[in-house]
Amino acid sequence: MKYTNPILPGFHPDPSICRVGRDFYLVTSSFEYFPGLPLYHSTDLVHWEQINHILSRDSQFILSTEAPNCLGIYAPTIRYHDGIYFCIVTNVGGPAGGNFFVYTADPYGEWSEPVHLPFGGIDPSLFFDDDGKVYYCGTDTGIFVSELTLTKSVSPAGNILITCDKTGEKIYSWNGSGGNNPEGPHLYKINGMYYLMIAEGGTEYCHMVTIARSTSIYGPYESCPQNPILTNRSTELPIKAAGHADMVADQNGNWWAVCLGIRPLGYPFRHNLGRETMLVPIVWKNSWPIFGWNEDGHVDPEINTSLLPCSEAAFDMPFQSSFYIPGQSMTDEFNTASMHPSWNTIYNPDHSLYEFTPDGLILHGNQYGLSDNMPKSLLCRRQEHFDFTAQLTLHMEEIPEGGEAGLSIYMNNRHHYETAMTMKNQKRCLIIRRQIGKLTAIEHIIEYDGDAVILQLTGSREEYRFHFLTAENAPAVFIGSGETQYLTTEAGGCFTGNYIAIYAANANAVCKKFVYAVK
Repeated sequence: MKYTNPILPGFHPDPSICRVGRDFYLVTSSFEYFPGLPLYHSTDLVHWEQINHILSRDSQFILSTEAPNCLGIYAPTIRYHDGIYFCIVTNVGGPAGGNFFVYTADPYGEWSEPVHLPFGGIDPSLFFDDDGKVYYCGTDTGIFVSELTLTKSVSPAGNILITCDKTGEKIYSWNGSGGNNPEGPHLYKINGMYYLMIAEGGTEYCHMVTIARSTSIYGPYESCPQNPILTNRSTELPIKAAGHADMVADQNGNWWAVCLGIRPLGYPFRHNLGRETMLVPIVWKNSWPIFGWNEDGHVDPEINTSLLPCSEAAFDMPFQSSFYIPGQSMTDEFNTASMHPSWNTIYNPDHSLYEFTPDGLILHGNQYGLSDNMPKSLLCRRQEHFDFTAQLTLHMEEIPEGGEAGLSIYMNNRHHYETAMTMKNQKRCLIIRRQIGKLTAIEHIIEYDGDAVILQLTGSREEYRFHFLTAENAPAVFIGSGETQYLTTEAGGCFTGNYIAIYAANANAVCKKFVYAVK
């Protein structure tokens, strides 16, 4: 059975995974996007469906609007223990942020309010030992371990309540093999030994995974002689910056790792899809994990293995699901009471800007545009492929001067391209605008008499191209384009990837009856 990496295309960094029976659950970082922490389910480790967002309510977290692509929800860890799913995470920069965990008995349902923890730093992890003790492992000035005491009770309404009553001493245990930025720790107990796995080298092109073991959870830890156990640095493999991994054993006793990696567009290396989720097989030799299909510690773009936890017949069957399948073509007519799980807003949304009606979505513009680092009237979904076509059908019956609505390829509020219907000098028109850092320009204006239009965005490795259609099956008219390289992390981003966005902006523009399609 052959599978290809990434298993979760587009912006899906810092993956963490757990198994419950034959079911695997995976969560990734979400940074400044709302809802937070997309949650995925699989039974074969290759085909995934998004079943939920773990952070779905304003009461759970408030996102910072400063420092685009840098702040927000970092590096979660998901674990299952005694009938309860736990997800522990850091909200960097947000009011009442810091480290906390949420929990649920049903991963498809609502997750709890946050239980805040008295630890600084980032990349927290929970470990449940077989003697009943619970430990927190985190990254501060180094990698540390501290015992927690969790208390579970049941409310009068029958809901499970979990509190963190106290913590033990904070003990720094292992600081890696010598690489910079030791972070992303995960603890495991395998055959009576404690294993501490971390990321080193920074989440750039020298990223790597290292591991150590000890007979005591606090150490001292013995570094693996094969460290780094996972890295694609100094190779010609098309996947770069591999690191930040989590391990899981399947029901057959085979071991696997999920990790992040990037697929650069070319040379010099630039990437626009963000850090994506990869799957790597593991074998154990001399009580150490050996990563990679060829046992070489690399993440390959194609892996042929007979060890995936499903039959070959089941693996080859078309994947049917009522949930969202990453990487799949979709059409959204916005005629349900809530938004499809693949959509996000930037920051905590102003809910008054979005109306989901049986006749379609209505977006209400506010005073903020795409270049403002404030909550704005925008819905966006990850760019998951280099080559794609997205279409947006929009209706604008009335447009105030300066109001606009349209379709954008959006990295952050300083790097984006868009085409929009707007009103300039009392004339309805279509525009293409590009912003690259502090440089912004409307590059083409076309007078347009209709109140409905189909806007089209086509992506490739080289450029993003914009067209419009006056009606379904009408010829596409080219408006303009922009180079892909200027909407890359290396040009102006940080930790996230590009999104395809629909929006309304400025002067209370109202856009009705969106229909969105991507293929």
